[in-house]
Amino acid sequence: MTSENVRLLVIDDDPGIVDYLLDMLRHEGYSAVGFTQTDEALSAIEKEPFDLVISDVVMPGMRGLELMTAIHRKRPEQLVLLITAFGSIDLAMQSMHAGACDFLTKPFRIEELYAAVTRALEDRQMRRTAVKIDYTDDKNSDTSIFVTRSACMRQLITLAKRAAAVNSTVLLTGESGTGKSAVARWIHDNSPNRQGPFIAVNCAALPHSLVESELFGVRKGAFTDASKDRPGLFLQANSGTLFLDEIAELPLEIQPKLLQALETGKIRALGDTKEEQVNVRLIAATHQPLEQRVNDKLFRLDLYHRLNVISLEVPPLRERKEDLNELIKTLIDTICQRLSKQGPVNISAEVLRWIQAYHWPGNVRELANTLERAIVLAEHDTLFIEDLAQASKIPFNDKNFLELAMMQGWTVEDVQQAYIRHVLESTGGNKIQAARILGLDRSTLYRKLG
Repeated sequence: MTSENVRLLVIDDDPGIVDYLLDMLRHEGYSAVGFTQTDEALSAIEKEPFDLVISDVVMPGMRGLELMTAIHRKRPEQLVLLITAFGSIDLAMQSMHAGACDFLTKPFRIEELYAAVTRALEDRQMRRTAVKIDYTDDKNSDTSIFVTRSACMRQLITLAKRAAAVNSTVLLTGESGTGKSAVARWIHDNSPNRQGPFIAVNCAALPHSLVESELFGVRKGAFTDASKDRPGLFLQANSGTLFLDEIAELPLEIQPKLLQALETGKIRALGDTKEEQVNVRLIAATHQPLEQRVNDKLFRLDLYHRLNVISLEVPPLRERKEDLNELIKTLIDTICQRLSKQGPVNISAEVLRWIQAYHWPGNVRELANTLERAIVLAEHDTLFIEDLAQASKIPFNDKNFLELAMMQGWTVEDVQQAYIRHVLESTGGNKIQAARILGLDRSTLYRKLG
């Protein structure tokens, strides 16, 4: 959406501020109208939709939060950006809980307003173009990885579609819990081999002494306990896909045999004298950097190159925060269905904001496990912060934080600095992610950090 097609509405009881903001926004190419009276603004909103409403918090007869509630009664999906000269962390929290898309404190530079408007419009556009890829009928499949509005996940989906169309080997990388196995299954289900079996194995879970027989099979009499022929995973996956998770844990002595199988399409069972042709598409995954494993002489360079024909990196959850709202809903629905829990489960605004702020080192798996524990332990149909406190180690509690601030006699600046430090810590020092959570552009965050 170009700025020429964007309609903005400005509300402030100071005509000078309205005129200034309208001039600046129109200079940027936006179509903007302004009002100093709340009843006139509400009437305009009722008559036509606006892409964004920018409203002062303190208005005669109706404070900004009350005005925002009135706006949402008329247009529930309306984006509202609040600005005020009486900013506080508490008011910011109230605003976000009540549905504000962002919050700016006067005085602010016009660039900060431009950045806030851009963020709001981009977020709305991503919500309108949300992607949810349908999965298979397998009730054990994890569909949550493909609930996405984020650019990084949309890029992954695009590349996964291309990978699925051919029969090349795929290497999936990414942190633990990001959903690599779900991506592997989706590639299989959309591949030329989709009518064949999908066989998955975690290499780290295989005893080293049994890896060869598990992968390639064993013939009767090959060793003492081999009382009959047993097909290996390659043969079980014939005409389909073999998914080797945690490929970095594959014993070094087995790697040449895997390389040969990939290059020739032939396998030899343990104790056999002849090879057997198989048609298997291999997908491997690892959370460890294979290049480092190669440097440490724990992984063969030639096998690494053979696996790395198509490489896809599954992004961590902290880089796809735009997906959280829909992801939470999908996970809760899936959990409730599996637990046969009757009735819907909702989450409070406080819980949602905490989930948005937390950096989720365990990614989607950690989020799913936390939600499941909270749902099991909760005695009601809405999850509150206390329920998550029982289900996980909560690093931050707004009520406790504000009480501490008052007891210590902190100024607003002290509170802002402490909150910024908390968010930075929760993002692992990622300033870009912290700025997004705080609703600041990066230059403003750097200035506040000193």
